Amino acid sequence: MGILSWIIVGLIAGVVANLLFPGPSKGGWFGAMMLGIVGAIVGGFLAAVITGQDFVTGITVSTIAVSIIGALILLIGFNALRPTRT
Repeated sequence: MGILSWIIVGLIAGVVANLLFPGPSKGGWFGAMMLGIVGAIVGGFLAAVITGQDFVTGITVSTIAVSIIGALILLIGFNALRPTRT
C-alpha cells in the first residue's frame, strides 16, 4: 500500500501546496495534483535520507506534512524555472 498511499497523499499535498503558494496559473488543478504526487515522492525520499526513517507508513499527519513540503519545494522550483510572461 506504500505507493498508493503516497499517490493519495500527493494529491492532497498538491491541492494544499497550490492554495499555500498563490500566484499565476501553475498548470491548473490537474498540474498541481501531479506536482503534488511527484512532490510527495521527492519529499518522502529526502525525509528518509535526512532522518533515516521510513515515511511510507500510510496516510498520517507526518506523511502529509512531508508531502506538502516536497510539493512546495517543487512548486517553487517550477515557478523559478518557468519563463516570465511580459
